[in-house]
Formats: sequence, C-alpha cells, structure tokens
Amino acid sequence: MAERGKRRFALIGLVAVLMLFGVPAQAAPKEKASPVTVPALANWTAEQGSYAYGNGTRLVAGSGAERRVAQTLADDLRAAGHGTVPVVRGGARAGDIVIDVQRGRTSLGSQGYELHAGKRLSVTGASETGAFYGTRTVLQLLAQGDRIPAGRTVDVPRYEERGVGVCACYIHISMPWLENLVREMAYHKLNQLLLELKVKSDAHPEANTWGYYTKVEIRRLVALGAKYHVEIIPEINSPGHMDPWIENRPDLQLTDTDGNKQPSRLDITRPEAFAYYTSLMDEYAQVFTSTSWHMGADEYMLGSDFAKYPHVLQYAREKYGPDATPQDAFVDFVNRVHAYAAAKGKKLRIWNDGLTGANTVPVAAGTTVEHWLNVAVKPSQLVDQGYPLMNAAYALYLVRGGFHSDTQGLYEQSWDPRSFEGEKLASADGITGAKISLWPDNGRGETENEVAERLWPALRHIAQATWGDPHPDATYAEFTARGSAVGHAPGWRDLTRSPVADGTYTFRTDGLSFTAQVKRTADGYLTLRTAEGCLEVRGGKLTLNVPLQPGAEATAQVCDATNTMQRWELEPVAGGYRLVNAITRMTLSPDDGRLVQYPPDQLPSTVWHLS
Repeated sequence: MAERGKRRFALIGLVAVLMLFGVPAQAAPKEKASPVTVPALANWTAEQGSYAYGNGTRLVAGSGAERRVAQTLADDLRAAGHGTVPVVRGGARAGDIVIDVQRGRTSLGSQGYELHAGKRLSVTGASETGAFYGTRTVLQLLAQGDRIPAGRTVDVPRYEERGVGVCACYIHISMPWLENLVREMAYHKLNQLLLELKVKSDAHPEANTWGYYTKVEIRRLVALGAKYHVEIIPEINSPGHMDPWIENRPDLQLTDTDGNKQPSRLDITRPEAFAYYTSLMDEYAQVFTSTSWHMGADEYMLGSDFAKYPHVLQYAREKYGPDATPQDAFVDFVNRVHAYAAAKGKKLRIWNDGLTGANTVPVAAGTTVEHWLNVAVKPSQLVDQGYPLMNAAYALYLVRGGFHSDTQGLYEQSWDPRSFEGEKLASADGITGAKISLWPDNGRGETENEVAERLWPALRHIAQATWGDPHPDATYAEFTARGSAVGHAPGWRDLTRSPVADGTYTFRTDGLSFTAQVKRTADGYLTLRTAEGCLEVRGGKLTLNVPLQPGAEATAQVCDATNTMQRWELEPVAGGYRLVNAITRMTLSPDDGRLVQYPPDQLPSTVWHLS
C-alpha cells in the first residue's frame, strides 16, 4: 500500500514539473466503448481504423450454410435500405462482408459467433445459427451508419433458450403482427416463439370455432421462423383450458358428482380423450416443424378441486395402487403425452403449477418445466430432480388490459433468469433460459398495436438478460437508448399507418353502401362514425369479453374513444379495401342489408370501394 502511495505522489510531482515548464500532460488513454447493440456485446477489443460499407460491398460465402446466412443478410440489407449486395464465392477484398462457418470452433458453442471489423468485416460461427446471429449484429451496427469501428468481439449467449410466449388461444392475432414479432425476435437474438393457438382442423371440424389459423397461414409463419432461426413451438393447453377444443364435445368433458360438465376440462380418465388430444398433435405436426411440443398442463383444477371428481381418484388407484392420489392421474396424462411426443421425436414442455407435490408418480424425465407460479415444489427442487427449467415468471407477463411487466424495475434490479417466482437460484446450472409471456385475459382491453408498444422494451430486456450481462448500462435510460439506436428489424412493418386520410367517405360494395366519418385513433386504427353513431361489433356469446361469433352484426353505437370494439383497420387489396375489426380480426361484409363479421376463409372478404 505504501509503495503504491509513493508511486502516485511521484507521478503527481512529475505532472506538476511538466506543467511548470509548459509541457502538456498526456491524459491516460481511454478505453474505446463497444459499439452499440441489443443485446450488448459480451466484449470488444478495439483496433485502429474502421470498416466502411459501400457500393462495392459483397457478401462472401462458400458452403451451403454460409450461403444461406449470406442470402438472408442480403435480403435484410436490401429491406433496410442498404442496397442490393451480391453473394459471391471466395476472393474477399476490402469492403466485403465474409460469412464463415467453422465447425471446429467449439468455443463459440452452437449459437455464438466472432465478429472482426477491419478493412473487411468477418462473421464466424461454429454453426449456421451462430453465423446468423453475427449478421444480426452487423445489421444493428449498419443501422447506425456505414462505418463500423475496427475491432473484434467473441459473443456467446449465456442461456440456450431465449423466448417469447404468445397466447393466440382464443382470439386471433393478425399474421402481420406475428411476422413482425418473428423478425424483431431474430434481430435481438431471441430464438423461441412459444405459440398457443388453434389451427383449423380437418379431422375435427366441430372444434373450429374462431379464432383459428389456417394451415396455409401457419406454414408461412413457420417458414419465416426457419429463415430467421426462430423455433416456433406450438401449444395446445391440456387437460385444462380445453374449451376452445371441446366445447362442442360434451362426451370428452370432465363431469362432476352433480352431473355438471366442465367444458374447459378434458376427462383424463377416458381413452377417447387421450386419442382426441393426440390426433390434434398429429395434425399440428403437418404444419409445425419444431422438435418440441408444449401441452400447457396448467390450472386443471382452477376454481374447483379433485374431490368433485371421485372417478379420477379411482382411475389413479386402479393404475398405481391404493396410495395413489388424484394428482397421479393428472401426471399420468402428462406422461402419456410425453411418451407419445417422444415417439414422434419431440420433447415435452409443461407449466409448473400442476406439480404441487401431491403426486406419488413423478413426471417423466426430460420434460422441460416452465416455471411461472410459486407453488410447493420449488425451482431448486426441479433442478435437483434433473428437469430442464425455463424461467417464465409472472413478473415477465404482459396481459391485455391488465398486468404489464415492470421492465424498468427489472432492469434496475439486474434481473436475470435465476430469479424465479418465490426463489432465486445461486447458479444457472439446469436453467435453459427465460421468456416473456403475452396473455389476452381481457381480449378487448388493448389492441394489437397497443400491445406492441408495450412489448418492445420488454422484448429487448429479455434479449439482454438471456444473452449476456443483465445490466450493461448504468441507467435504464441508457439501456433504452440502445433500442432507439438499433431501431426495428429489417422488414418490420409499421402497422399503425393508415392507408387513407381522415375525412368523410362513402363505403360501397355490391348491394350496400354507407357514409362514415373516418378518424384515426392514437394506436393507428380507424373509427367509422355514421349519422347514427360509431360502428361496433356486438352480439353472441362473449369469449374473453369479445364477441367472437361469425355472423355477429356491426351496428351504430354511442361513440366511445376508449371502446376498442369501435376500432377498425382498412386493409388495402386489389380494387379497394377489406374492413377488419381491430379486436375480432374478422372482416365486415353485407348480409341481407346488415353488416356482419366473418372469418375470411368462411366468407370471401368483401372489397369496399371508398369515395
């Protein structure tokens, strides 16, 4: 300590002498800051000079994997306004971007990459995925200018799974919105979109209540995910929350001792119920390519208890002996689905709240548990038992019209995926990663565009917390500035833009016309005010507070700026526009002098002409 003090005072004395004789003291060299990205680069070694992107830039790639990465980068450079860049083989020169996959670079793992900026820009991964993530960094840097400071980074994610969960399980979320999400996820190096939704079934047409997706739509979304290295994992929640699938199948519904059927609960004791569920899995396999299957398995007895269903206990004891519990019947169903999925080459995922500790039968090994709720079986116990564990904490939820994750608070607490509901683990061992979750509990509480506005900060935060240092900047304001600097992903569409100006228009189609004052809303939709009031969809049974019945009528109601059911989207099509409700996502068509909503695959969408 004394020696360090002597050296310090000697240095001060030298500086004073230099100043006395008019010799300026040289400031200690400052470490050059890392280029700005989201997530932040794990490290950065600065070098002299810079890389210059320009008209002569080419993408140099050799192998099939390298060329796929290069072609996607070329597409994105063009979409981002950086011009058309050719993909060539070999012979790299100054100004080029070189894509390299070196399988032997095991230190980069399956998703890491090395980026070196100098006279040319080199991106190296040990896998195609790793090289792809390096190109996301390239795009973010070029979003801030055509010159990139010279230097090098080796950037490897801390967690394997970095995700977003979306429940499009009752209401329909538009495909452009989901496509935007996939692009934004990839841009920020997130790699799992866990999607609870209904695919229109050919095998079970009785289940095709709105809002489903067609197989054509899902194939297109899955292809986009494959291009951008986002695995889209489907979920059909079971054996609870099954009402979208079995409301018209009373024979499969759990029945209590009073004879009341439960349309949200599958009767796990019936072989027909298991056969029905697995047939849906088989149908989903026609459109989803994921090697995982999510069965939910949460809240089976929400608002009830097994005592009302004694035949469930009877089933468990007949199969597992006199000490079995009703919870064993539940775990038995999970394990049978696990075995079925495994036979198809798929890994099973479930939520954690069904693991109450009341079971004597263990969940099958290898089942990934997504932990969202603090229950008797703690995250540390699940890790000790060998289950892959994903953090899906309630603190990371965004609920339509309800709870929204406190992104700033989480950032300032340096939240990371070890912080579960009810317990923080000392080690990341056994934790696969984390995800944010979007739920439509009040389907009309917010529009898609309003959800998106809330989503982007949370998305960037989960990307940062799962890839690297959860707190790379001293303040949250500095962290959010990163997002502003890199902007949105190439190909991202601004869904708040209206194709027409505010004003009064006459809407005409065969057999019907009406005049309405069109006014843009703050979230980018339109209200249609006629002489009688504002058009609003009403009628039929409400699902999540939304009238989702095809054929429900749109009528003039008292105008209410807060009423999301009065918001509409004009979607340009050949010869005019489709009129789509912002919440139900059904199109408006004339029917015997009325205006009614229908899914576009059930009734060809009416083309409206505006004048």
